[in-house]
Amino acid sequence: MEETGAASSALPGDGAPGRGRPLQAKGRELFRSQRKESEGSVDCPNVEFEYGDADSYAAELSELYSYTEEPEFSINRKCFEEDFQSQVQGKRWPELDRAQQKAYVMHLLDGLEVVHRDKRLKAARAVLYLAQGVFGECDMEAEVLRWSRHNNFLLYQMGTFTAFLELLNMEIDNSQACSSALRKPAISLADSTELRVLLSVMYLMVENIRVEAENDPPEWKSSRETFRTELSFPVHSEEPFALLLFTMVTKFCSGHAPHFPMKKVLLLLWKVLLFTLGGFEALQAMKVKKREELGLPPLPEDSIQVMRRMRAASPPTYTIDLLDQQSSKRGHRSRRPLVKQDSLDIYNERDPFKNDEAAADEEESDEGDSGVEGELDLMERDAIMPAGPAQRPPIERVSFPKGLPWAPKVRQKDIEHFLEASRNKFIGFTLGQDTDTLVGLPRPIHESVKTLKQHKYVSISDVQIKNEEELEKCPMSLGEEKVQETPCEMLYQAMLYNLPQYMIALLKILLAAAPTSKAKTDSINILADVLPEEMPITVLQSMKLGVDVNRHKEIIVKGISASLLLLLKHFKVNHIYQFEYVSQHLVFANCIPLILKFFNQNIMSYITAKNSISVLDYPHCTVHELPELTAESLEAGDNNQFCWRNLFSCINLLRVLNKLTKWKHSRTMMLVVFKSAPILKRALKVKQAMMQLYVLKLLKIQTKYLGRQWRKSNMKTMSAIYQKVRHRMNDDWAYGNDIDARPWDFQAEECTLRANIEAFNSRRYDKSQDSEFAPVDNCLQSVLGQRLELPEDFHYSYELWLEREVFSQPIRWEELLHYQ
Repeated sequence: MEETGAASSALPGDGAPGRGRPLQAKGRELFRSQRKESEGSVDCPNVEFEYGDADSYAAELSELYSYTEEPEFSINRKCFEEDFQSQVQGKRWPELDRAQQKAYVMHLLDGLEVVHRDKRLKAARAVLYLAQGVFGECDMEAEVLRWSRHNNFLLYQMGTFTAFLELLNMEIDNSQACSSALRKPAISLADSTELRVLLSVMYLMVENIRVEAENDPPEWKSSRETFRTELSFPVHSEEPFALLLFTMVTKFCSGHAPHFPMKKVLLLLWKVLLFTLGGFEALQAMKVKKREELGLPPLPEDSIQVMRRMRAASPPTYTIDLLDQQSSKRGHRSRRPLVKQDSLDIYNERDPFKNDEAAADEEESDEGDSGVEGELDLMERDAIMPAGPAQRPPIERVSFPKGLPWAPKVRQKDIEHFLEASRNKFIGFTLGQDTDTLVGLPRPIHESVKTLKQHKYVSISDVQIKNEEELEKCPMSLGEEKVQETPCEMLYQAMLYNLPQYMIALLKILLAAAPTSKAKTDSINILADVLPEEMPITVLQSMKLGVDVNRHKEIIVKGISASLLLLLKHFKVNHIYQFEYVSQHLVFANCIPLILKFFNQNIMSYITAKNSISVLDYPHCTVHELPELTAESLEAGDNNQFCWRNLFSCINLLRVLNKLTKWKHSRTMMLVVFKSAPILKRALKVKQAMMQLYVLKLLKIQTKYLGRQWRKSNMKTMSAIYQKVRHRMNDDWAYGNDIDARPWDFQAEECTLRANIEAFNSRRYDKSQDSEFAPVDNCLQSVLGQRLELPEDFHYSYELWLEREVFSQPIRWEELLHYQ
């Protein structure tokens, strides 16, 4: 610190101009080089991003197609026009009235039932052209989207989705296509042509019908609800549609169907979950309704609205310290405490669990990746940033909102711990879970308990766990639980027995699509539906394919992250043990280190990546002449400040990580063991309030385990946690004296949770195990007189059953004599 003070006294303006100039020049050079390498900078702009269920309507449709598929738009158009002219001569599709359009759609559906495979594909392509918005008849992008919406509602009303579902089942079971793909050394776009056409039509129907508009006619609103019910509750099959898509994912990951177009499957799966279960606003409404049903007080605030009002914080030490240093440029004595703290922030950011050598290595590596606390100490920044009015950052960048954004919460467990400690101190014995008896405790303790109870929060999960405990204790007296058949409940029942495989498959694909993953021989090939038959031969074609591959991976990450988050949030509202079952299998499948590995990259580069070619995006490419692509235009990308899908994926993955680790000390220790603190701190450079909030939450839960030195070195991060994250009144997160910080209980905690989950699944879903409690009817007449509930399709197949099982079987009456 003495050297720092001596060097700072030699700066220009302090009486040593000759010695200061070389240092100043050197400082400028150092700053420029580090600024180029670093992700963030002093004037890092705010990211104007609004989180939602999905991106804009046009963007979601465009991401369905790879740039390699662009020539197929004209093939679809050709198939439609050849068939249309033979059926309706001298007219265009927009000129037909509704009856004529319905008649032509019926003709196409008849074409899907022919035996010849190529003819079926041509009919399917013609349907796809209709679903894409008959772009050959349109001059503007908005017109294409309008016709796409109109046609998809028409197609659904004519029963197209059911027809395509049958074709999809045929293609999934097509063993010839699977064996052909397995024999090929390299799988390309051509191996999945039929599947891609079918999935594209189904995705367009789901997405167009899902998105609501103010001017939708009543007929469309009715169709939307019918379609949602059809997808949620199995009508023609024994399982929801989402389960078929999960089966495709597991079949692909097992290596039995490497030609499946995974991007389209995952996007369709995400949109089906979003449509049937509901988005984040629908989820909030469900939560409010469920709290009313359980007799709980209303939520203290709407979390969606609170996060929308929050403002991003500047990365620590940037704007605040610059203002301080510029306002007191000539007063070095008043600034020395800040120099001391800032140098601690930079040079002491080490992991407490590393030895000295490892810490030295980490310090060296951290110099190049620009930690959240800044790259240079104040001495260097004083040298290279002269004070002046032009350099002053705008005042609003350091203005903070008045008051804290969240109402504090207190759990019942927290009140019990507080009273237990108080009674031990003042009385010498405890009263268990009694939180009402305050005899013998001093007045301030009474006031404290009153305040805690005012902010007591009982969650839906707490009530569900309590009910489950009572049902386990008294299964006979409480009787059978009435389970409401919601879309979420039906999906969980369908997924239950293969749920571990579904989670492992999703994480395998996420690992293969992560930008930090290295290509391995044993990893799955997720590029089957993006690689062309003939590989590029020019530099320009290679650049275009490179952009397409990166975009393809980003879209896969987006689909998986959104699907996982939706499943976790909906299962948590439906029943806490359903959520815990999914969470535990994600943890067992190494989801926590996988997400940390994803964030262990230049996150600003990932969020600002320009892996898109706007002129090739649908619907632009269908109504405009394509300009000649050049290397410069490919490198330039679009003009957006950030990539929406990548920021959306990052926030989703952070939210999943929060869901997995919240109130789970064993999993929080995994964050510590995998050295997540430096990785998460780098993510704070993204100046987006919602992303920063979830990063700070993850840092808060592990702060007590990181040691005093880490907390001392990262006071600005601690301050940001205090300012933005919800407070638990007697949560000792900042000091590490919590009673729950005992490491020897971690394994027992996870085992207890697993036992509770298994008991829940067994009680609610394994009906056969409860048969010993059911009374046995020994009367032949009453048994034969019971009314049995027969499946709906039994009436259709009854005659066939009679023929096969009764009339065609010879009756051997003599065998009856043996049983006498």
